[in-house]
Amino acid sequence: MPYSKPLWSGRFKEPLSEIALKFSSSIDFDKKLYQEDIAGSIAHVEMLAATKIISSEEGRRIRTALKEIAKEIDAGHLDLSWEKEDIHLAIEQRLIQKIGSIGGKLHAGRSRNDQIALDERLYLRTAIHELQKLITQLQRVLLYHAEKYFRVIIPGYTHMQRAQPIYLSHHFLAYISMLDRDFERLSDCRKRANKLPLGAAALAGTSLPIDRNMVARKLGFDGIVENSMDAVSDRDYLIEFISVCSTIMIHLSRFAEELVLWSSQEFSFATIDDAYSTGSSIMPQKKNPDMAELVRGKTGRVFGSLTAILTIMKALPLAYNRDMQEDKIPFFDAVTTTRECLFMFSHILVHTHFNKNRFEDELKHDFLTATDVAEYLVQKGVPFREAHSATGKIVAYAVEHKKSLDQLTLKEFKHYSKNFSDDVINVLDPHKSVEHKKSAGSTSPNEVKKQIVHWTRALKNRKLSAQ
Repeated sequence: MPYSKPLWSGRFKEPLSEIALKFSSSIDFDKKLYQEDIAGSIAHVEMLAATKIISSEEGRRIRTALKEIAKEIDAGHLDLSWEKEDIHLAIEQRLIQKIGSIGGKLHAGRSRNDQIALDERLYLRTAIHELQKLITQLQRVLLYHAEKYFRVIIPGYTHMQRAQPIYLSHHFLAYISMLDRDFERLSDCRKRANKLPLGAAALAGTSLPIDRNMVARKLGFDGIVENSMDAVSDRDYLIEFISVCSTIMIHLSRFAEELVLWSSQEFSFATIDDAYSTGSSIMPQKKNPDMAELVRGKTGRVFGSLTAILTIMKALPLAYNRDMQEDKIPFFDAVTTTRECLFMFSHILVHTHFNKNRFEDELKHDFLTATDVAEYLVQKGVPFREAHSATGKIVAYAVEHKKSLDQLTLKEFKHYSKNFSDDVINVLDPHKSVEHKKSAGSTSPNEVKKQIVHWTRALKNRKLSAQ
């Protein structure tokens, strides 16, 4: 049989039409998996030799040729055009060209069905490792800002309305915590993905005496996927991974939105360096936060990837179906987009400066300490609901008379509750407000310091999963 034909063509009397081959070819995108494909093939052939399915010499020749093929692809010397159908067949055809029919022994005990599942899991492990490194880098940038801007007080917001005074450091630390859960989700995803599917063959296993656990050990897997149909037919590890990427992108997008708002003239809370901003082709004065906007926009791409993989898998009967070839496009795009956005966001933040004076200006003449007034009354024995109502009336009175809380007299306070005394002045200062916080995890100086110390140690001692 001439090996220029597809390696599966023995059963067919007519060749696959060119338009059908072009339509079904996946090599344009699955060639990205060539390193994983060759690593899996080397482990597989070493197992075939160890179990005497092929001779040691045959195993040596195949292994040597596979390493040579990897170098050929690295150097761009191997034709990986659409006629090759997919990366698995392209490598195997090249192997047979190099060493003859011995190369055809490599595929014993496996199918492209379990081969692609293996390649994806290997690629996924590397992607998780890279994303966790980038998450850690971004967390360290946030921690740097938390230390640099410690004791800078800003208006905290809910519903995009000013709510209570908080430390800017507390704001940064919130994102460190979110990203840490993303890091943990990636670790959890890796645990479930780090099982070997190879040896499941097409769906039913093989009659050859292969040793799947040996291959698992060689490739650093924690074990094998026990059910051969499950091994080739599910992509829940990709669904889970892209879902984690979507959550990461939500967190980046939320912060990106804040940078877009904060860098506007209306807020002027932050300034992004020129190197990470762009101008307008028509309006000379413009300085646009385009990098932050792109992070926000690219979030939609990752969400789209999640929708795509869910839709591909939603109604497939067991076991493998060709629909699953389409899983790689959303998978690769989610990896690339999330990786680029994490990398870019660290650089954006390094080159963003936060305006302490503007924050201070916004703390004056406002109602940020209204909750402190209510809690003041609670400490005087007033039920919280009564204290809340009285404080709300005080705020309404101040708004009507165009005053801030610190401009009201004691007499005006007492009009709404006899429990007010001269010491109410102590709860009207935003700086005092944060200092008076007592609950664990709050924006008090001690709690913020505690969080900074915790994350300094945690990020210093962090160990990343092996690729």
